Amino acid sequence: MSVTHPTSVACDGDLAQLVGLRHKHFIVPLKAGAKFESHRGILMHDDLIGKPWGTQVFSHIGSQFFLLQPSLGDLLIDLPRTTQILYPKDIGFIFVTMGIGPGQKVMEAGTGSGSMTTALAYAVGPEGRVISYEVKPDVQNLARKNLTRFGLESRVDFKLRDIAEGFDEIDADSFFLDVPNPYDYMSQVRNALKPGGFLCCLVPTTNQVEKTLIALRQSNFAFVEVCEILLRFYQAEPSRLRPTDRMVAHTGFLIFARKIEPSEDPRGKALAEEVG
Repeated sequence: MSVTHPTSVACDGDLAQLVGLRHKHFIVPLKAGAKFESHRGILMHDDLIGKPWGTQVFSHIGSQFFLLQPSLGDLLIDLPRTTQILYPKDIGFIFVTMGIGPGQKVMEAGTGSGSMTTALAYAVGPEGRVISYEVKPDVQNLARKNLTRFGLESRVDFKLRDIAEGFDEIDADSFFLDVPNPYDYMSQVRNALKPGGFLCCLVPTTNQVEKTLIALRQSNFAFVEVCEILLRFYQAEPSRLRPTDRMVAHTGFLIFARKIEPSEDPRGKALAEEVG
């Protein structure tokens, strides 16, 4: 199945999003001869294939749906999971900050259920490469299935290893480190990154941030920033526009840094001391 089909109509093999009343949605892989069944009726895939995206369709009992292409965010929220996943509000900021895009070689450690892996594979395109390290076989197997479901598995190299042993790769453009103790692996990550390469760590608590900041300075990373992303939605009703009752608040702290090559300046002070 594919999430990157360029046509304006639904095709056999595409992932489709069927959105009903109150935005209840289902994401289904379209397959000729198959049918979609829910408590709101049956839709034959043959009746959906060939229709323009955005078309209103009806089940056999008259329930209405809109036929849409799912966005990357829709896919990530719908992802089958056994672990906590990274959400679009954080992923978007990470990608912009680290400049992740087509053709890059990007690494991650802590594959989990594969939400970040999916987003990375989508972003680097068919010419890019994602290398993802995970220590738990069952968790990695689920991530593989999710990437296969989205048609993105060919862009990812899955590695099963304790990252304390180091990484096979060098000269990665960016590295996303999503493990409970990122401060223990700074030297391994540094060896995998190209000079000037980006690192992002995700940790949930301030004491983890403190330890990571110390480790980053000791391993000659600089241009360090720490932030968290908060997201508030508003009710999209012109006559009663106000914030919704719930907001997406703290997911974790994001720590950004870049690999530098420190040297002595004429004053005898290491450059890293000034930019760290």
